[in-house]
Amino acid sequence: MDFIGLNRESARVEALSDRFQAVRAATDALVMELTEEDQCVQSMPDASPAKWHRAHTTWFFEQFVLVPHGRGYQVFDPAFGYLFNSYYEAVGPRHPRPSRGLLTRPGAAAVSRYRRHVDAAMRDAIPGLPPDVLDVVELGLHHEQQHQELLVTDMLHAFAAHPFCPAITAGWTEPAEAATPCFIGFEAGMAAVGHAGPGFCFDNETPNHQVYLPPFALASRLVRNRDWLAFVQDNGYQTASLWMSDGWAAAQQAGLTAPLHWRQADGGWVQAGPGGLAPLNPDAPVRHIGWYEADAFARWSGCRLPTEFEWEVASASPAMREMTGHVWQWTESAYRPYPGYRPASGAIGEYNGKFMINQMVLRGGSFATPAGHTRPAYRNFFHPGKRWQFSGLRLAKDL
Repeated sequence: MDFIGLNRESARVEALSDRFQAVRAATDALVMELTEEDQCVQSMPDASPAKWHRAHTTWFFEQFVLVPHGRGYQVFDPAFGYLFNSYYEAVGPRHPRPSRGLLTRPGAAAVSRYRRHVDAAMRDAIPGLPPDVLDVVELGLHHEQQHQELLVTDMLHAFAAHPFCPAITAGWTEPAEAATPCFIGFEAGMAAVGHAGPGFCFDNETPNHQVYLPPFALASRLVRNRDWLAFVQDNGYQTASLWMSDGWAAAQQAGLTAPLHWRQADGGWVQAGPGGLAPLNPDAPVRHIGWYEADAFARWSGCRLPTEFEWEVASASPAMREMTGHVWQWTESAYRPYPGYRPASGAIGEYNGKFMINQMVLRGGSFATPAGHTRPAYRNFFHPGKRWQFSGLRLAKDL
């Protein structure tokens, strides 16, 4: 390697070391106001306890970096591989996801010791890792940022079920702005979609490829709570013709009448958020809706959801607002591989590829998404009935 190449690699190692410390510290900051009891709760099978998120993201670095590449590394506790593996079949058996809340031990303090043990070993190991393993470290940091948002949404789901709805972050206020959207038109044509540039991306964002888009229009802003209230008052949840058959069955079985975390109190609506329970802000983007609800609302509005490629192309327009930093935005696109997609070999290949069925794509990013974590090509995905994430929508039309 020449002198320029050595300098470039040295700069990458230094930047990655700094980023490692920053991301790990951000996770710890999220639980500063949580008690040990808070960190153990699991309010539903889809959610995980806060201490499990903290331990799992630590296990990722131990399992995929330190065990195979850390010279002289001593595993903190061999049992943690079973307790904190998520879904990596190639790595071995694991504790069932719906029962993570039963893991009263190790406690949150022990998980903190585990994190410090792995962090110290990682600080020593990073400078000597080859480029391909540095790529795994970078993947692990983006993986931890995903769990940072999941930690917030999972704790919110638990606290929203509490009679007093405690705050995860005291003093948190929801971003809101009174705004009248307009529809921005886009001409038909071929467009390049998917990640194509320098910098990190997940494998499901590749390969970059061409798609044809008929003429379309997207709303310049997100759908607001006031818009959703009109849908509720017009019996949108009771009108079968607005819903997909599976969505109607799911909505009826669950008795849905409003977005998740909405409650009626004193003749009005309140909503649970990271700051606790607060009056529903009509100017805030609607959040905590599933794809079925988003699709029904779009049909009630005489519109539709955008495709993920329409969203990606439109995101480059300066006329579009609130493309990120508010709520994840449902699209009408099924989560499927791009043409030519190939998952990575080994256990890391299980990260995205095996989930490309029966899920829908969301784009954008929410106020709980760590800064710098997303990009226009980023593909989030959930089953269409899931509502506990910070998910909302913007409308689209054919032209």
